[in-house]
Amino acid sequence: MKCPFCRTDNDRVIDSRLSEDGFAIRRRRECLSCKRRYTTYERLEQSTIKVVKKDGARVPFDRKKIKRGLEKACWKRPISDDQIETVVTAIENEVYRDYETEIHSRELGEVVMDHLKRLDQVAFVRFASVYREFKDARDFVQELGPMLSEPHRLDP
Repeated sequence: MKCPFCRTDNDRVIDSRLSEDGFAIRRRRECLSCKRRYTTYERLEQSTIKVVKKDGARVPFDRKKIKRGLEKACWKRPISDDQIETVVTAIENEVYRDYETEIHSRELGEVVMDHLKRLDQVAFVRFASVYREFKDARDFVQELGPMLSEPHRLDP
């Protein structure tokens, strides 16, 4: 493992434990050259699920794309990187649990929105506006209607 700071391939493992999601091993390492510490994660390599795009193209499922989309939706919201990572992991786990070889991009978008709706309503609306290609304010009102009708959603 190369140190991310000095790029030397000389480290030692200080601590190993199962990650919070239970699907990876978290290792705390120390570079023997520069003495800085960093964390790595080892994940079981899973068979790749293909995402079927609108045009019929099939591309490998990519958790990084999910994370980038969530980061854009959560921009300037009170959401930590750890919360985003937790949601990305939950989405990835759900996809690998519920789908064997393929998932349509529309279904994947719905999975992302379900998780995002629970995390932050503003981020959810941002994501939905791009994902569902809102054309005007009526589209926003239509999407917000069900959320606004739930009394517990309005409480701070």
